[in-house]
Amino acid sequence: MGVPEKLAARMSMAEQHEYLRARFSRRTMIRGGAVTLGAVAGGAFVPGASAQAAVPTQSTAPAVESVDGALVAPFGRHLAFGNDPRTEITVSWQVPVAVKNPFIRIGAHPWDLSRRIPAEVRTLHTPAGVGASGDHTQYYLHAKLTHLRPGRTYYYGVGHHGFDPAERHLLGTLGTFTTAPAHKEPFTFTAFGDQGVSYHGLANDSLILGQDPAFHLHAGDIAYADPSGAGKTADTGFDSRVWDQFLYQTESVAKQIPWMVSYGNHDMEAWYSPNGYGGEEARFTLPDNGPDKKNLPGVYSFVYGNTAVISLDPNDVSYEIPANLGISGGTQTTWFEAQLKKYRASKDVDFVIVFFHHCAYCTSTAHASEGGVRQEWVPLFEKYQVDLVINGHNHQYERTDVIKGDKVAKKLPIGETAYPETEGVVYVTAGAAGRSLYAFTAPDSYEGHLNEVDSVASFINTKDGKVNETVAWSRVRYLNYSFLRVDVEPAAKGHYAKLKVSGIAETGDRIDHFTVARRAK
Repeated sequence: MGVPEKLAARMSMAEQHEYLRARFSRRTMIRGGAVTLGAVAGGAFVPGASAQAAVPTQSTAPAVESVDGALVAPFGRHLAFGNDPRTEITVSWQVPVAVKNPFIRIGAHPWDLSRRIPAEVRTLHTPAGVGASGDHTQYYLHAKLTHLRPGRTYYYGVGHHGFDPAERHLLGTLGTFTTAPAHKEPFTFTAFGDQGVSYHGLANDSLILGQDPAFHLHAGDIAYADPSGAGKTADTGFDSRVWDQFLYQTESVAKQIPWMVSYGNHDMEAWYSPNGYGGEEARFTLPDNGPDKKNLPGVYSFVYGNTAVISLDPNDVSYEIPANLGISGGTQTTWFEAQLKKYRASKDVDFVIVFFHHCAYCTSTAHASEGGVRQEWVPLFEKYQVDLVINGHNHQYERTDVIKGDKVAKKLPIGETAYPETEGVVYVTAGAAGRSLYAFTAPDSYEGHLNEVDSVASFINTKDGKVNETVAWSRVRYLNYSFLRVDVEPAAKGHYAKLKVSGIAETGDRIDHFTVARRAK
């Protein structure tokens, strides 16, 4: 992306950002200069709702003039929950060129859309010389909807001057979303990591849409605009336009299902900000209840029904890829423990799901396990009896037995049940969403194709480098494209609520299933 490789190897993400800005900013200023953009982000149409001021986003972009809006169609729609999924949704989208007065319409019926709600514009400019993307400007739009009603399905349309989705000939561009229920109800969610743009990524999206999930978790390495993933600007393959392709590919699902992302190593893009996440902040609007919005925008939590979901940023604790190692100064782990305490004390929360990129436990020959995660967070998983940990990073499906103290606390064959209150934690690597596959040292072993072994040779990334280990906790291994489906079943107080977890192959076949059970509060 513009920093000599030998120099980049000695730089943190912030240092590489400063290098790139110094090298390219003069050229950028000649072209157009810095602009601060920030219209009003929307309040919902529900009576009593009010428009909410957007946070201004500063970006460098060349001077442009908008074109006739009738010739420009929005694309790349994607949804995300706000801090409260019962009442808050952000609708985000993209346009290929600058447009005038972007907005969203929303209503209870497709023929009864409300007044226009202005959208916020975030412009992202990548100058020629930063990777392979040429001189490229991207226009991302966001409308944060508040004061929605729980458990309600809404219709929406996005547009701008010259393109009004309420016009009869554009009704086919409308989308829908459904807010979280006010009370505990059964629901399904899906998850994977490491998708990118590919035939396999598209196939997984099609299958996920068929599961009718309430939301989807993407455990890092989202689009792969930076193919190296080392958090180094020496990667000449960086291409910001890959994000255009990714958001177009994902729209079939994400326009109606909240697509909740966590950030991985391939999501650190040094040109845009010192932490590498400036590009993601332009493209996504996530809950802002994390510990450090400036450095850790991908760290947040939300509650859906009886289930709390926590997104973490393992780049902060990664020994394997240290570009952002220690960026939070320990605040992420402190916040994480506070969240776990809060949710375990809540009478409304039964299950706690944690998802993030780098694996706590995996036997892949590529990345295997991350020692920083085991050191910082695994003790908290066990102390607060986390019900399920979902990772990506390694491009395959692997599921552990029940683990406690780095050892098998209980074998968990396919179809069996884990009880985290008394036994330990189950970890799933679901990183086969679309990118090229990795490998195992042991044979595949999955539903309908069991090939169990007593131990598997692997390694863990530590501050001193790779350390070999032989493990007994690798229960299910599947080396092909797949994703995770979780069916959440609430229960009356004192009875067992359940997470029914399934690994689903790109073919639609089930490759794994197990249950996590916990007494409902």
